[in-house]
Amino acid sequence: MVIQKITKIYLYTRFERLWHWLQGLMIIMLLITGFEVHGTYKLMGFQTAVNVHNFVGLSWVILFAFFVFWLLTTGEWKQYIPTTKKLFDVIFYYAFGIFKGKGHPVQKSKGAKHNPLQRLAYLGISAMLLPVQMATGLLYYLYNTMPGTIPLTVLAVAHTLVAFLLVNFLIIHVYMTTTGHSLSSHIAGMISGWEEVYESTEIQDWENKATKKT
Repeated sequence: MVIQKITKIYLYTRFERLWHWLQGLMIIMLLITGFEVHGTYKLMGFQTAVNVHNFVGLSWVILFAFFVFWLLTTGEWKQYIPTTKKLFDVIFYYAFGIFKGKGHPVQKSKGAKHNPLQRLAYLGISAMLLPVQMATGLLYYLYNTMPGTIPLTVLAVAHTLVAFLLVNFLIIHVYMTTTGHSLSSHIAGMISGWEEVYESTEIQDWENKATKKT
């Protein structure tokens, strides 16, 4: 039974919040400069856009390596292990229940910061899309030093395709931040580290199940 009482729990460390906002800023900068390099519009000039894109891209790769190291050394990688437990409940909630004022079927907790749908999405982004984007970007950047390794056209198409997928994810991600207890509650949680959740026995049950699975 869900007790309709909101409380706050500390979920996100300073490093998580710093990485989240810094990566978001970097992705936005890469998208802006990347589309200008492709000739979509003129904002800062072609050469400046190329220089900024390369600098931010290389910085992103370095910071991502630190993020992976942090995940492995702190055990936070367990937060991304996929599970089908209540997965369809969450899908039906976002498809129908949220518009009927129903409560979220999975409450966040220290042992389970992400619901089953988020785990799948974040794992796909972090383990697939981001590495592909970084790898194709690096190969494109170093192409003149090792020509012929992979056709330049293949690198360009793959890099651009993933960029469009990241744009879609960014739009969805921003929308999902408005689905909390208030329009700004999720954003506030990623700023302060304190997330609003309902006090209920379901929080305990979900945390125990998530811990057992990991």
